[in-house]
Amino acid sequence: MPRPLRIALLAAEEGPAGLWCPSAVACATLAVRELNEAGGLLGRPVALDVLNIGTSPAAAAEAAGSAIEVHGADAIVGMFPSYARRAVAWAVGRRVPFIYTPQFEGWETDPSVVTTGETSLELLSAATRWLTGARGARRFFLCGSDYVWPRSTFSTARRLIREAGGEVVGEEYLPLEGTDFDGVLDRIRAARADVVLPYFLGADAIAFNRAFAAAGLARRMLRFSSAIDETVLYGLDENATENLYVAAAYFSTLKSRRNGAFLERYHTAYGDSPPPPNGFGESCYEGVHCLAALAEAAGTLRPADLLRHVGAAPQRRTARALDDAPRAGGRRPIHLARVDGYDFTVIDRL
Repeated sequence: MPRPLRIALLAAEEGPAGLWCPSAVACATLAVRELNEAGGLLGRPVALDVLNIGTSPAAAAEAAGSAIEVHGADAIVGMFPSYARRAVAWAVGRRVPFIYTPQFEGWETDPSVVTTGETSLELLSAATRWLTGARGARRFFLCGSDYVWPRSTFSTARRLIREAGGEVVGEEYLPLEGTDFDGVLDRIRAARADVVLPYFLGADAIAFNRAFAAAGLARRMLRFSSAIDETVLYGLDENATENLYVAAAYFSTLKSRRNGAFLERYHTAYGDSPPPPNGFGESCYEGVHCLAALAEAAGTLRPADLLRHVGAAPQRRTARALDDAPRAGGRRPIHLARVDGYDFTVIDRL
């Protein structure tokens, strides 16, 4: 039997992004199982190694190096915050393919990094027009975690808000794992914002939105974000989700043939109470299948050969796309959803 082809999944098992690790592992494991059921990849069985990237770029780079040099990884799929992406790419050094799966700020300049997630521009552009048009929002308050993703996202948001006829009435950044939101909530209230864009990472988003509702602001102001998913939602009280809207390429409630098939396979594999399906976890499922599609198109795992097929090779499986035929590494439709209690109700395709 040939040596297994090893895929390393790099994800945060700790810190604010750690809440997504169980679903990321479950989704990547399901994708690897499907590859093996179909005969493997490039004539070889596939094995998955999960490595913790920690909470810093240095720790992430060390994990990436260990994946290749100790675990013998033939490819890397990464689902972790943007602050670690450049460090991982440097550690990988184009030795193996690197697929980066979550939504991100955009502006990736390293051509060896295959990004499959949505950019801030894709997530915000139509949503900003919807907020100013359908909801009449004019005064926007931006707040989030203090690192590259929220800061770069808000750079995009400021331009889009201005073009839509709105104005930014406040902008605040808080350190990761910060728990004192009193000051920013006071400034939101004083600014008389129509809509707040909270871009906090993972568990920090739960803490902020709980505090926002406890301060009595949920019934008075709209909230819009792409940084909230099912995992974050389930960490909130039901009364903390009033007037909350989210844009994403994937919701577990998305009605499509592809998502229905994905959820059936997911629950068949893990039962009735698995880690909740969500966009961040599902991106790992898609990332593994994206890697497989590119490898099959190229006939090899050599990074340079794979890159020539990005956006051209047919994607094997995905739940983020609708029922058209997606391309590996290509972008997905963006959906706008209203939060109703603990459910996302998709109200528009942006």
